[in-house]
Amino acid sequence: MSENIKDPQQWLLQFDLETTIVTVGRWNTTRWSLVNLHLPKDQETLSESAYSLPLMLFKDERTDYRFNLSSRDPHLFFIFEVEEDESLKPLQVTASQTGAASFMDGDYLVLSEPMPLPIQAWMEAYIGRHGELLETRKKKRKGAGRASGN
Repeated sequence: MSENIKDPQQWLLQFDLETTIVTVGRWNTTRWSLVNLHLPKDQETLSESAYSLPLMLFKDERTDYRFNLSSRDPHLFFIFEVEEDESLKPLQVTASQTGAASFMDGDYLVLSEPMPLPIQAWMEAYIGRHGELLETRKKKRKGAGRASGN
């Protein structure tokens, strides 16, 4: 487990997983839920029984963070690998919808949770320190995209 609970680019999050058996038509299926999301403040407030994942911020994802924070209901996205025995292995947590979407196919489960206000403020500070990431369109080279007259 990480020595750092929180720094300017990383915040350790803790949570539990809960399962519910749901009947869909004639079939029973397992529905996973993330519960007891906890933001430990120091080593003494860490839970030994909870799952731990660091929320890491990256400069090249600032546009995604701004989009998420600007939404009516900002979320965190928890990515899990589904094991052969149908158990979940926590892989990462992100505030980037684009990053989470890349895991939507395959043997992964993505759970979203409302983003706690302290994390929203921390992310705003991160964006404030590093500036907004403005995506600019590159100029096309002359003649690109046109049919050649030759």
